[in-house]
Amino acid sequence: MNFFIKLIFYFFSNLVALIIANHFVEGFEINSNFKSFLLVAAVLTLINVFFRPIIKMILTPVIILTLGLGIFIVNALMLYFLDKLLLNITIMGTLPLIYATLIISLVSFIVSFSAKAAYKK
Repeated sequence: MNFFIKLIFYFFSNLVALIIANHFVEGFEINSNFKSFLLVAAVLTLINVFFRPIIKMILTPVIILTLGLGIFIVNALMLYFLDKLLLNITIMGTLPLIYATLIISLVSFIVSFSAKAAYKK
């Protein structure tokens, strides 16, 4: 049961992060209907749950050598994979990928940190 709660939480966290990145990053576009946002958030959640741990395990030496900044590379790879997987999302270049990765990582961190703090109370 705890897994499904985390999955739903990650889904809504990704949904909020994608909406914010779509609004602020030029060159990062998701089709404007809400169903596209839901689909992209669902696929990003599944990618993060199933593929991200494998990629993190493979890139562990890079993550250690960069003192944790390699996680940013993993997040960018997941977003790039999402762009190649779905037609609903378009990332036009490296700079929008970097900015969107920064925004999505930051929003996900803030939401998860605040949720963990609220859950402990």
